[in-house]
Amino acid sequence: MQSERSKAMCHESEDPTAPPSELYRQSQVMRAIGTPFVADLLAAVDRQLDNAPLSAALIRSWGSTAASSAIAMRVNAALHALARRGVEPQLAALYAGRHSRFDEAVALALASHDEFLVDWLLRVPQTNEVGRAAALHAALMVLAEEYGHGFELFEIGASAGLNLNLARYAYDLGGLKTGEANSTVRIAPAWRGPTPPDAVVTVCAARGVDLHPLDAKDPAACERLAFFVFADQPERATRLEQALDVARRHPPRLDTGDAARWLAAQVAKPGTDHQHRVVLHSMVLQYLPPEDRMAIEATLLRAGAAATAARPFACIGFEWDDARERVELRLRSWPDGRDRVLAHCHPYGAWIEWLAA
Repeated sequence: MQSERSKAMCHESEDPTAPPSELYRQSQVMRAIGTPFVADLLAAVDRQLDNAPLSAALIRSWGSTAASSAIAMRVNAALHALARRGVEPQLAALYAGRHSRFDEAVALALASHDEFLVDWLLRVPQTNEVGRAAALHAALMVLAEEYGHGFELFEIGASAGLNLNLARYAYDLGGLKTGEANSTVRIAPAWRGPTPPDAVVTVCAARGVDLHPLDAKDPAACERLAFFVFADQPERATRLEQALDVARRHPPRLDTGDAARWLAAQVAKPGTDHQHRVVLHSMVLQYLPPEDRMAIEATLLRAGAAATAARPFACIGFEWDDARERVELRLRSWPDGRDRVLAHCHPYGAWIEWLAA
């Protein structure tokens, strides 16, 4: 039961007929994907938001863009940071499981750290979720079976570049073991449907770009990534640390820059015979303005038009569908011009429903 103080601070909706807020909607999404702690946290933030007037005004100003801006992840990361740093004792105790008074802890945190929350709300999320590498690797296995070439990878929105090291991880894809068998990073999503083709993935080169790339050797950057992990998913936190350790031993090649211009410059360079160029992007497009998405699409089509059997080109996307109802693993390949949805996936790669025969 809520304390009397919590009840007094609780914000009641003035219009019971109004549609649910984006925070409340995303709390329901979190519950559906198996993270009840974050679901309860976001619901409490929704009720207590007016305790942080600057944050409330910013969130409400986003309107219809709030969903694609992933405010749930931004809010969760800010509160997770406060909890892990111990600057708000009630919130830290909530995250540690010592009580379940969500409204009380959240209201106190919002009232005391409004400007801190605004700072996190203005930052683009940086999850760099390694669990998604299983889906990306499975799509590369499809291309490896069809073309038999080694891969040159280009990742936009690469964050710390952890998924550029996907060939250094071990996978169990519905019982099919693949990847680097002795890797400390082991990814075994719950698998539905047939397995992908049993083809060896060889990465010859990999390079990525981000507006604000993170350095795996920088403790502050590693801490930032950890804040975006949901507190009730410790296995993700462990896997993140293992992938960061791999990145410290095998630093990914990362550039700082605009994704659209960087990608155009990279694919404009001459390719190599019998090497397969592949663009990767996972949960990135939603953060890009329409003009950048159009520019990237134009670059993909130009590169596809120039592709040959000896120098094939492909794009693998792990993104929400247009209705934001499910995450699709989409493979577009040239010169055959095919556009396939290979799988439906959990947003963080916890399960994969493989559709391809």
